[in-house]
Amino acid sequence: MMKKLLLSLFFLGIFTVQSQNLVWKTNITDGIEASNKLKKPMLILFTANNLADNLQSEIIKTLEFALWSRDNVILVKLDLSDSQASDADKEQNIKLKNAFGVQDLPEICYANAIVRKSKTTFQALGKMTYKSGGVKAWIIESNALLHPSDF
Repeated sequence: MMKKLLLSLFFLGIFTVQSQNLVWKTNITDGIEASNKLKKPMLILFTANNLADNLQSEIIKTLEFALWSRDNVILVKLDLSDSQASDADKEQNIKLKNAFGVQDLPEICYANAIVRKSKTTFQALGKMTYKSGGVKAWIIESNALLHPSDF
């Protein structure tokens, strides 16, 4: 009996660790491609270095977020302070920040994108910043933005 319990806890631990390994696209083109292929909206995180870590620690680094995001969105992280990004990517990220009306960092935008004749059109679904209340409340608000007819 004890052996079965330990074995179960071991596999649960592996599942928990694996589910928290989020896969973030760091280029909007890759995000659009994955979004259209998998028919999921993008969660675009606009961020930069040296920001308050509440969104990361209380929401993004939780198991609940990892499970929810895997089933509901394509994760795209656009770091506006990334010194490794090309000049073209930096310029594109700033244009996207302005196009989505992002004021404060970090901020999350939900969007779909359609590419026709080399022109990309974004359909904004909503924006969110960090709010206290925990991951469950955050997921409820995200679901309301992504599926407004369900609420």
